[in-house]
Amino acid sequence: MKNFIANTEKKLDAWGEKLEGINISYPTDLVSGILFLVLSIVILAIMPQQVQVSEKDLVNGRAFPTMLAYLMMAMSVLLTGKELAKLATKKPLEMKTMNALVEAKALVVMGILLVTYLLAKLTDLFVIGGVFCAVSFLFFFRCKKKAYYAITLTAAMMIWVVFRFVLGVDF
Repeated sequence: MKNFIANTEKKLDAWGEKLEGINISYPTDLVSGILFLVLSIVILAIMPQQVQVSEKDLVNGRAFPTMLAYLMMAMSVLLTGKELAKLATKKPLEMKTMNALVEAKALVVMGILLVTYLLAKLTDLFVIGGVFCAVSFLFFFRCKKKAYYAITLTAAMMIWVVFRFVLGVDF
């Protein structure tokens, strides 16, 4: 087990060194305008399946979300147009630089949280997701002390037992 952990840490360190040197620059306003334009179109496209309404109502459950989506679309078009005009006149665009290592770490954290949710949802036992989350974060932050794992696992189990059996909360 120690060899497996040591080998894994070596691979992670090697990937970290490669990713640390990669920086990605992109025009924030242009990307944001395009992203929110696409999002508003998607919202408008899926709304009929998501919000059922009666045809005889003048103001219904779709009225406000539809207006909001059209407003988002209009503002996105304005922002994208402004940035494309800057690009055409060769004015500098506001750029944002991302470090690939930081973003990869954020994706790992999101992955841990997603797997935690799926484990809790699919097994119908919140404690399994909680234990996975606790152990994964300790491993992610390279905690070497076994006592931390024991304390975390014990605390997760005790919290679940108290909520489930003493307080009667069903997650």
